[in-house]
Amino acid sequence: MIHAAINMQELIKPLIQQNNSKIVMIVLDGVGGLPVNGRTELETADTPNLDALARQSACGLHVPVAHGITPGSGPGHLGIFGYSPIECQIGRGILEALGLGLDVKKSDVAVRCNYGTIKGGIITDRRAGRIPTEHSSRLTGILQKEISKIDDADLIFAPGMEHRFALLMRFPENLAPDAAMINDTDPQKEGKAPLPPTPLSKNAEKVSRIAEKLIARAGEILKHEEKANFILTRGFSNMPHIPTFHDAFGLNALAIATYPMYRGLARLVEMKTPALEGSVEEEIEFLKQKYGEHDFFFLHVKKIDSYGEDGNFTGKAERISEFDKLLPQILELKPDVLIITGDHSTPAIMKGHSWHPVPVLLKSPYVIGGLCNAFSERECTKGELGVSPAVNLMPLALAHAGRLKKFGA
Repeated sequence: MIHAAINMQELIKPLIQQNNSKIVMIVLDGVGGLPVNGRTELETADTPNLDALARQSACGLHVPVAHGITPGSGPGHLGIFGYSPIECQIGRGILEALGLGLDVKKSDVAVRCNYGTIKGGIITDRRAGRIPTEHSSRLTGILQKEISKIDDADLIFAPGMEHRFALLMRFPENLAPDAAMINDTDPQKEGKAPLPPTPLSKNAEKVSRIAEKLIARAGEILKHEEKANFILTRGFSNMPHIPTFHDAFGLNALAIATYPMYRGLARLVEMKTPALEGSVEEEIEFLKQKYGEHDFFFLHVKKIDSYGEDGNFTGKAERISEFDKLLPQILELKPDVLIITGDHSTPAIMKGHSWHPVPVLLKSPYVIGGLCNAFSERECTKGELGVSPAVNLMPLALAHAGRLKKFGA
């Protein structure tokens, strides 16, 4: 499976042909789940439109990275975008920085940061109660004013949504490829102490020392805050080199995402990535406005994942139901190919991402269909797509859109 994933772009590139077809990919972030009282979040949600669509579609499950491997959001999205997440390992810091519109240079190390709450050296809330974006922006402005330089690194802060922000450490010279190999300081669980920013290579020692000083200074500045009195760092990374989405698949793509990290993922492969705010309904309205200008659309729905990570089974199911009510507006556009899936599973009972395969449906005039009665984990096991690598989705989308020529004589 891994070998096939690595070579997929190479295989299809000479087969790509242009036409006027439209492909829409809806990513319901973290949509996959596990049963509570016998039913998963998808099975609990009220989804008449998704279920009707599943009956007409090719359904299955995709494996984001490999069986048993729990993916982060970066690998999860890269896989469904048609990039091998094993070959293209992208740090979360880069994605957050790009998504917030920062100009990332080869001399930069990017870090994704959370405001957290700490008491007596122990983390009591990794997300500071998901403080309002306005509060987070104010704190980020204070950090920028107070900590603009450490040693020879200029520090550039960018406020994100809720408890998140991004940081660039800009050095006077280009860095070694392994200079950002530093572990996360976020232990991923409350009730633990933050981890030190430990270098994982010799070349990362300098960046590690600066990170250590940054965390200490930020903690001193924020210590009187009731909630966001500490920072946790994740995804130390520098800029990778991967093919653009257009070069790989011949598509003029638009990303519709309100959360910076997902715009960062799209921007990394050079999709158009306008800065957007608002609800899923407003995202769909933007899709309608721009439908004539592009031939591939990535529309991201975040809150399903957020409720899963919070362990809120009912809230996650409700967010899925809310999307279902909006689905007819997308169907009215009559895309030639419609894909609905997630980047990974986030079972509420696990309060985090998991390794479980992710439900997927593909609607086009050229599917068998009629094999699944609903869009759910169990029903999708009956579908014609089977269980396959996430990187297969883009070649399937191109084929169903008539964008791949025959292979061989």
